[in-house]
Amino acid sequence: MSNSGTLIYFCGKMGAGKSTESKKVSVVRNAVLISEDEWLSKLYPDQITSFEDYIKFSGQLRPLIKAHVQSILRAGSSVVMDFPANTKKQREWFKLLSLEAKSESELIYLKVSNELCLQQIAQRRVEQPSRAAFDTEEMFNQVTKFFEEPIESEVKKLVVVVKNV
Repeated sequence: MSNSGTLIYFCGKMGAGKSTESKKVSVVRNAVLISEDEWLSKLYPDQITSFEDYIKFSGQLRPLIKAHVQSILRAGSSVVMDFPANTKKQREWFKLLSLEAKSESELIYLKVSNELCLQQIAQRRVEQPSRAAFDTEEMFNQVTKFFEEPIESEVKKLVVVVKNV
């Protein structure tokens, strides 16, 4: 596995700061950053208006992303994926992606209070008005229903970062 890069991915509720942290980690680790939001917005502009739309288009994106990321890892570069790993099923996908590429992997869990997540979502609406329709407290509550906190036995390496108000 020493010839492969490391796959770094994130878990955290909506608004926890996964995108912000992924950008920082990609710079520090000199890794390729791949952002789900960026790919979805470019491939499906103005088509994601509900949680159901997101699930549909995200599912269509994953097979393409998987092959792309595995190629990068096999070439020896590390990859930071700004994609949610917020359920056990999602984390299984990342684990399989890494195993098939014969690479190391690391899950960074941003354990952030609901209150801070909501504050950061409100700030994001101000900074990115195009996201205001999707970044709401109602959407946060809907998405949070599916959130499953990771446990160490699920992953090879788990880094927990705790942030509260």
